[in-house]
Amino acid sequence: MSILSEKKIIMNADAKDKYEAIAIAGKLLVEAGHVTEEYIPKMLEREEVVSTYMGGGLAIPHGTKDGKQFIKSTGMSVVRFPNGVDFGGDEPAFIVIGIAAAGDSHMEVLTNVAMIFTEDDAIERVMNAPTPASIIEIFEGGVE
Repeated sequence: MSILSEKKIIMNADAKDKYEAIAIAGKLLVEAGHVTEEYIPKMLEREEVVSTYMGGGLAIPHGTKDGKQFIKSTGMSVVRFPNGVDFGGDEPAFIVIGIAAAGDSHMEVLTNVAMIFTEDDAIERVMNAPTPASIIEIFEGGVE
């Protein structure tokens, strides 16, 4: 099972708030078998403790430490929100990346994703990618 696949990418989503956006990203992880349903409330709980908005139009929601029990395997989902979602930052999040990391791979996955988005045009490249396959190509350099 790969960390990211076309089934875990939504090209054009819409959410009324950050909680709905997080639930959409989490549901993709559930459907792919990376986590159980109980993981999504842990993602929402994390957002209450500290915002997962990274700035620059990117949010990376993930579960709390006690949510690890609901992770079956490491996985990632990518959801594009062309209209943006308010995460309480200086600008809306246009890309929401849901992460579930098994074992001790949590920081490694977060670091790899963060490294991809240190490139100035990364958000624009993901937002303009024409297909899920082209989004995967963007991530292949940093997330294996």
